[in-house]
Amino acid sequence: MRIITDSNISELSITPYECVNWVKESFLMKDRAQLPPKISLHPQGSDFINTMPCILPTEYHTFGCKVVSRIKGTHPALKSKMMIFDTLTGEMTTLIDTDWITAMRTGAVAALAINTLRNITTKIYSFIGLGAMGHSTLDCFLATNEDRPITIRLKKYKDHAERTIDRYSMYTNVEWAIADTMEELVSGADVVVSCITDADGVLVDDLSLFKKGVLVVPVHTRGFQNCDLVFDKVFADDEGHVKGFKYFNEFRQFAELSDVLSGKNPGRTSDDERILSYNIGLGLHDVLFANKIIARLGD
Repeated sequence: MRIITDSNISELSITPYECVNWVKESFLMKDRAQLPPKISLHPQGSDFINTMPCILPTEYHTFGCKVVSRIKGTHPALKSKMMIFDTLTGEMTTLIDTDWITAMRTGAVAALAINTLRNITTKIYSFIGLGAMGHSTLDCFLATNEDRPITIRLKKYKDHAERTIDRYSMYTNVEWAIADTMEELVSGADVVVSCITDADGVLVDDLSLFKKGVLVVPVHTRGFQNCDLVFDKVFADDEGHVKGFKYFNEFRQFAELSDVLSGKNPGRTSDDERILSYNIGLGLHDVLFANKIIARLGD
């Protein structure tokens, strides 16, 4: 059995741009994969341990199962490993660290959702949550938007906003701003991205602060449940992963992101539509990333 560490993966220098292409590729094979909803267990409080199985389409003869945890107070908050099996033999072939995969596929899916569902006049992007997931989302978003002028607002928290601006100072197409409050962060924004891993209730009570045409991407699903009932459309990675949401049956319109990417669903049809994109994170992405990494590492 092979063991692949995060250090092995880092040595491959996989770019954020590649990661966005990989998640798009995985979405386009979704209808041929076997992908049950993740199993989420809660050892204490809001902590969780998720089990995420997936079988890739037949030609890959690959089954993977990732176990990911979030335990409050640890760093990074999210930790994960994945087992890979050959479906032709049932043998376990690889144990792979997936902290890098989890962060980068999550950021890539969020970036892909933004690029797919934003309105055509979008300029102002607001971000809250500037940890590993926030930075991976910015990595992927900025790598795929180098050719357009962008304004990015960051929610102030300790010195995270200032450090983030320094981290991405090489992007000359970006104008940066720091918001002290959620109201300031959201008001007038075209895209709102939340990468916080925990939230006590909703983050924005006044829904009128969300302008017409806004796209809200709650990467960890928390903090925007009050938008479920009033936004025009809701998209998600997979219906089975969100149909247990409290307001799922009251969404005005719902579709999977894969259907938008494949052309089965038109996605945004008006620059006035307010849209939610719940990017839950799929084992499909994880297993395809692992397959790509194993192939790149060679024997």
